Amino acid sequence: MSNILPDARLSLVASLVRPGARFADIGTDHAYLPIYLLQRGQIEFAVAADVASGPLERARRNVAAAGLSDRVELRLADGLSGMEGLSLTDIAICGMGGELIAAILQAAPFVRVGDVRLILQPMTRTAELRRYLAAEGFAVLAERYAVAAGRAYTCLCATYTGEPYAMDAVTAELGSFSLRAPEDAAAYAALLAEREREAAARIRGKRVGGADTLEEETLLAAIAAERERL
Repeated sequence: MSNILPDARLSLVASLVRPGARFADIGTDHAYLPIYLLQRGQIEFAVAADVASGPLERARRNVAAAGLSDRVELRLADGLSGMEGLSLTDIAICGMGGELIAAILQAAPFVRVGDVRLILQPMTRTAELRRYLAAEGFAVLAERYAVAAGRAYTCLCATYTGEPYAMDAVTAELGSFSLRAPEDAAAYAALLAEREREAAARIRGKRVGGADTLEEETLLAAIAAERERL
């Protein structure tokens, strides 16, 4: 297999993995992320895990084709189940809903130490994941954004501090300005456009039923304010 050339989403996730990490890719699918990290010499060892046997078999074939079978441990696993003794330092959980990512973290108490970095890329329910991290005492170190195949993606880098904190509804939906990288401005603008369309659709639906739309209108005002800051 030739060197993996990841899309903008996977490149963003990879950029948050620390050099020399003992890395785990949860929901690995094709194992492109661990293969890419190993090929560029960023890490020396990886666990590639998936809950389904079909994706894991694809991952196994790709790892073998890349000549990395001795450096990637493939696991059929539900989330982080059974990985307590692997001394993982950096864990990516990508390509699934925010509520499922939260459930995986909740079921893995060994991630609640300060030297474990979590790299989380939710496909949906990002606000729910942010609220979970805040309530459970996971500090968000960075929020990064990318656009791939016409869709905007959010990636959260977090670690456990044991200190819960409050999070308002707008921050849960849009993230924190202080954590964003200037180079992500275009991708973040694309995300704002997606959130705006979603909020507008909810308003239309609620008005048909006579429901209150204050939450969505507040969000739209916040989106407009965020655009002014870009």
